[in-house]
Amino acid sequence: MSVQTPPRPAAPAPATPPPSAPPAAPVARRGRSPRSLLLDGGSLLTMAVAAVVLGMPLLWMALASLKRPDELYRTPLQWLPERFDVANYAQAAETIPLGQLFANSVGLTVAGAGLKVVLGLCCAYALVFLDVPFKRAVFLVVIAALMIPPQITIIPNYTFVASLGWLNTYQGILVPGLASAFGTFLFRQHFLTLPASVLEAAQLDGAGHWRRLWRFVVPMSLPTVAAVGLVAVVTEWNDYLWPFLVVDHPDKMTLPVGLTLLQNVDGMSNWGVLLAATVVVTLPVLLVFLVLQRRLVAGLTTGAVTG
Repeated sequence: MSVQTPPRPAAPAPATPPPSAPPAAPVARRGRSPRSLLLDGGSLLTMAVAAVVLGMPLLWMALASLKRPDELYRTPLQWLPERFDVANYAQAAETIPLGQLFANSVGLTVAGAGLKVVLGLCCAYALVFLDVPFKRAVFLVVIAALMIPPQITIIPNYTFVASLGWLNTYQGILVPGLASAFGTFLFRQHFLTLPASVLEAAQLDGAGHWRRLWRFVVPMSLPTVAAVGLVAVVTEWNDYLWPFLVVDHPDKMTLPVGLTLLQNVDGMSNWGVLLAATVVVTLPVLLVFLVLQRRLVAGLTTGAVTG
């Protein structure tokens, strides 16, 4: 009896590969519209004109400070000096105590700007994170202080400083301007945007208000601190009217006020000396602005829409 072997299963047919997708057609890059190109060109032209208008006086001042007196009045106008001469700077240093004036300005600017930042931080922290009575009313007072021109407070401040015997003193220059409504307002608006969970966790860990401010709030607010600090530095360095009224001794004057002492140099006809001293006044604050300008816009816009 023969045994029939079962038929072997047929081998599966090889799977046909799926049809490949047709290659994507290259996307045609759309050219920019003429209106967009026109707007970009207008923006670049506007920035170029603004740079020329703002920069040319500074460039002329720096170049003129290196010229001899006869070159300043030469016609036609000569931009570059025949040779770079620092005699005007030397004469300015001999005529007025330039080193003492510079030291006064640096000391008062560092102290004044630093105290403005610290007081603004503390006041804004209290308005946001402390249960202070009438916080809303205090904030309205801060807003109102921003609307008052500083010239209105000159006479009351002068009377107060004179009654304390602070005329011709550093504290007479420094103390009346320490309150910064602008710094308090900007810090308060930024603090409202900070995450409350971070401060609540710090409070649960036993951190007090002082530690929360300097260990958590300030590190999260560095752009705003830089913006307020830059504005305070520029304000303190360029302040002229108040130091001019309070101080009349050369050893207590700041650089902007000390420039008035150059009126005795050749009857105010030697403009090269005056321009050299002006460069000394302008250059430090310009360098500070160039260093901190990247943080300025971020600090000023942080919390701008917060109520």
